[in-house]
Amino acid sequence: MRYSVTRLIGFCYGHRLLGYAGKCRFLHGHNGLVEVTVSSRRLDRLGMVMDFAEIKERLQRWIDAELDHRMILNEKDPIAGELERRGEPLVLLKGNPTAENIARHILAYARSQGLPVASVRLWETPSSSATVEERV
Repeated sequence: MRYSVTRLIGFCYGHRLLGYAGKCRFLHGHNGLVEVTVSSRRLDRLGMVMDFAEIKERLQRWIDAELDHRMILNEKDPIAGELERRGEPLVLLKGNPTAENIARHILAYARSQGLPVASVRLWETPSSSATVEERV
């Protein structure tokens, strides 16, 4: 048997995709919604996988501080240097800042903090999401 709980975390971000022919090649923004699912084979002494407040405390604070209202760009994006010079808040990823790669970035941080995260789904729009899963 496996138990899981999911916490929703909203944040705003901007990005663009290098080498992409569609309209996402231009700088633009999203009101993203992250679904973080924490999973366990056992419940704690209170009957929980993890307290929703603990997920919020440990992960939402990081998302608010490190991703919210930032441009998330490919580290090779030529505009990154200019944005840095102007003091704009920015996050650089090794690849394109697709929903998949942003979800993976969030999952990696959560796992580095010891959270037993099974999956992260990033809703880029109300009708489009990407999910990354990891067995725990």
